[in-house]
Formats: sequence, C-alpha cells, structure tokens
Amino acid sequence: MTATATLFSLEGRTALVTGAGRGIGRAIALGLADAGAGLVLLGRNGSTAATADEIAAAGRPVDVVDADLGDLAGLRTTIDEFAERTDVDVLVNCAGVIRRAAFLDAADADWDEVMTVNLDAPRLLSRWVAAGMLDRGRGKIINIASLLSFQGGKDVASYTASKHAIVGLTRALANEWAPRGVQVNAIAPGYIATDNTAALRSDPAREAEILARIPTGRWGRPPDIVGAAVFLAAPASDYVTGHTLVVDGGWMSR
Repeated sequence: MTATATLFSLEGRTALVTGAGRGIGRAIALGLADAGAGLVLLGRNGSTAATADEIAAAGRPVDVVDADLGDLAGLRTTIDEFAERTDVDVLVNCAGVIRRAAFLDAADADWDEVMTVNLDAPRLLSRWVAAGMLDRGRGKIINIASLLSFQGGKDVASYTASKHAIVGLTRALANEWAPRGVQVNAIAPGYIATDNTAALRSDPAREAEILARIPTGRWGRPPDIVGAAVFLAAPASDYVTGHTLVVDGGWMSR
C-alpha cells in the first residue's frame, strides 16, 4: 500500500454508524467498509439488516446493534453492553428526523423528538464512545450537520435548532479532546435526494427554487457524501478538528 493510500485506509478500525439503514447513513457505512473498516450498525427494528448483509457479502466484519435513539435510557444500557466487547475507533452520528410545520403550529412532542434524536443521542453517544477513544489516545467522531446549521430554512425550526447545535457541539468537543488524540468534525450535506427531502422534491415550485441555487445543477445523492466521511474517518484528517465540511454542490457559495 502506498503512503497516500495508507492515509485513507481504515484497515483495522471499527466504525459505529447510526442511521445506516438508508440514505446518507447507508452510503457512509458502505463507504467506510470499502475503505477497510469493520462496521457496527446501530438502528432499531432490523432497519440496518440489508446494509449489514451487503457489508458481510463484501467480506468485511459487521455487527448490528438494535437500539432506539429516541429512548436515551435504553440506549445507554445497549451501549454499555456493547462497549464491553468492542472498541470503536470511528463514530458517525448520522441518524436524524425532521418534522415540518409552521412554528406556531408545531407540536411540542415533535420538537422533543427532533431534539432527542438529532442532538441528545449524538451528544450521549459521543460521551460514551469517546471514553474508550480517549483512553487509547485515538479516535474520530463525525457528526452529520446540514445547510440548516447555517441558515433558517422554512417550517423546520426544530430541525434547524438541532443542526445549529450539532455544529456547536462539534466545535466544543474538538477543543476538549484534540490534545488527547480524538478529532471531532462534522459534514453538512446540501440538498440530497433522501426520504427527508421527499416533500421538497414533490413540490415543483420548491424544487425549482432549490435547483436554481445549486451551481452543480442537480440534487446530491448519498454517495456524494462518502468521500468526505472516509477523509474525516481516516489518518488523512489527523490534523483536522472542529471543522464542518460542506458538501452541497456549491449552494453556500451563492
């Protein structure tokens, strides 16, 4: 293996990915496996089974952990049991939910759900998983942010607040843990064709408005995020921390 290839190799590393059952999380999990990592897929009700099967068929080690990110007490028990048998080198906090409603009409329960899954679960997973990373003096945490980490959006106040917060958390943890060998970064995907953006893509006026601002001229696809994830998980990014890498087809440059 060449020196450059080694920079992007994840051989011998184990990556824990949430939200790997579909969309961006699935693409990232497959990409990390292709780079050499063993995978742990955290999801509920068998949502990651198809992704796990594909990784196993490619000859990479894979483990499935059944957990509900909306149940923080249960999540803690699951992670404690899991941590006894597996060291995690890379944590990718990808799972997320979005609830669309005008702010005055939004239900408090929806706000709480979004904050629990999008912010509290990554916060707690980072705390629990980083303990082992810090002991070993090595680790990578990648949080999935959003263009709405920088903008307000329309009718998605809870999602916007959670994604602003995840960037702040990324920077704060990077400052604390960099001296001990753990890098914490984020990826902010642009408008990607996933289930979360189905409502936008089904609205002809809104879709045209979005496409008009993307210099690349198309919606992103989940595989467009993989290169950024491999970079931030690999030794190539050992001197990168506290950074939010925008992958948006040029949206933010407009």
